[in-house]
Amino acid sequence: MNWLKHAFAIDDGEGVEPTPSQAEAIDRVLKELLRRGMAVPAMMALETCRPLNYVGSQLLVFLSPVIKVTLGIQAQDDFARFLEKRGSIDYLLDRFEQLSQKPDEASSQLSEGTKT
Repeated sequence: MNWLKHAFAIDDGEGVEPTPSQAEAIDRVLKELLRRGMAVPAMMALETCRPLNYVGSQLLVFLSPVIKVTLGIQAQDDFARFLEKRGSIDYLLDRFEQLSQKPDEASSQLSEGTKT
């Protein structure tokens, strides 16, 4: 019966770290939101949808044909895969705050990334 004890277990989401490709996709999305002045609405949406982060990741998969045009194929897949993790919202909010503390650096890195 030991298998039944773990059948409905949910990870605590502590210490979620993205892979390097996921971190790149996350930074790209967050920097674009900062550039457009959408930080506060995006953070409110993340906080509101925290219990539904897995459903949100599946919505990204559903909307992938549209999103892949903006992010690229691999970046969209990485972003959706990261959102499936329980602690991903906390990571995104922390990263958002880090990037918003350095708006000049974020916008210069974004413009440099688009020049290449």
